[in-house]
Amino acid sequence: MENLSFYLITDTHYFKNSLGARGKEYDEFMRFEQKCFAETEAINRSVFDWLKKADEADTVLIAGDLSFNGEKESHLEFIELLNELKQAGKRVYVVTADHDFKKEGDGCFAFDESGRLSPESTKREELYDLYYEFGFKDAIAVDKQHLSYVSQLCDGIRLLALNNDGADDGRRRFDEEHIKWIKEQTKKAREDGQIMFAMNHYPLLPGQPIFSVISSAVQKESDAVTTMLADEGVNLVFTGHMHNQSINEKITEKGNKLYDVCTGAIIADPAIIRHVTITRDNKAIIKSIETPDFEWDTDGKDCKQYLSDLFDSMILNILEDMQYNPDRVMHKFGVGDKKAVRSVIKFVGKIINKITVGAFCRLLWIKCDKSVKPMLLKSYATELVRGAFEGNQTFKEGTPKGDVFIKFLKRLNPVFKKINVKAVDGTRADLFDILKNTAGNYDIDDYNAVLELV
Repeated sequence: MENLSFYLITDTHYFKNSLGARGKEYDEFMRFEQKCFAETEAINRSVFDWLKKADEADTVLIAGDLSFNGEKESHLEFIELLNELKQAGKRVYVVTADHDFKKEGDGCFAFDESGRLSPESTKREELYDLYYEFGFKDAIAVDKQHLSYVSQLCDGIRLLALNNDGADDGRRRFDEEHIKWIKEQTKKAREDGQIMFAMNHYPLLPGQPIFSVISSAVQKESDAVTTMLADEGVNLVFTGHMHNQSINEKITEKGNKLYDVCTGAIIADPAIIRHVTITRDNKAIIKSIETPDFEWDTDGKDCKQYLSDLFDSMILNILEDMQYNPDRVMHKFGVGDKKAVRSVIKFVGKIINKITVGAFCRLLWIKCDKSVKPMLLKSYATELVRGAFEGNQTFKEGTPKGDVFIKFLKRLNPVFKKINVKAVDGTRADLFDILKNTAGNYDIDDYNAVLELV
């Protein structure tokens, strides 16, 4: 068996800029957006130029959501970038996901000064031919119906590339036929003495504890799927979708292990390229590299700061609209026209936008370190939320900011115990524990780690 090194990126969301990303409606759309839109072409070109020159690996994996929203012209231009990688000597393997096609009745969108536009969309059945050269062509096994395949990446190591976005109800299940095919491939890998790892766009384990109660944030039937994979000998999976940076571990009842390595989108904070080495002695060495700067008017900011500021702008806009335009917030989150809810949102927004952390703590009779007191509550909240996506969250117990948050949770814990919130797997959620561990990372380093696969 050989060591295998590769680069991995995800959620490229490539958008052909000339289709239209400007105008009043575009600006309105971007108020609540975490990811870039107009800039994605420039960011992708910068990342691909970097990958072409990167010499620590000749293999590149891309874990889904290749286009912004399924625009045909975006796909065709993105494939030109993939071909440039191949011409530079890289082997490229991709999976597609729900942002790469549109179902009947849905449509792609763009914006210019005239308003919303409708570029030509891509059908799911077109994706196999579009991306045939980047995984399917050289695969040793293909499930065309599910747009999944197995590739022999080197002597002793196979990639299980999975796609499960074809369910008519949009629930992204692994259906019985797909599970059967997966088990056939994992069995063959064991019989052939191969290490097999997976790439699946949707997180198989919640990237952060709070995502465990958000149905769209994690794979459906997560417990059954992760148990099946781990017990079948797949100990490592690379995912994306939530644009967050995390590494999480599960051990099944049989004692088998599965790591879910979720990587931040390259067009949104935290914008990470993974460099991965799988070794002969069953270790995965994970390193993280920041997305390089790109050709755009960023007001002198580097890529990291530009994307971080975009994330903060999204949170601050939501908080501002809670106070001054609660209807827009309710519409964004699908709350509906509820007068009582509108009043609560407006009241909470007014508090968050105007007071400091110190004043908030006085309201709740919470002791607060003097270093945190002058901080505006909206800035504190923005940093806390951004940390959940960036990973290695710093609001830990024993830090000034973390201690304030934990004291706040303790104040609310009697209320939490009365709220019957269910996790995606159907179990009752412990909101105190979930929120504590979402604010602070107490587990594996989300950026750089050495994972023992067996």
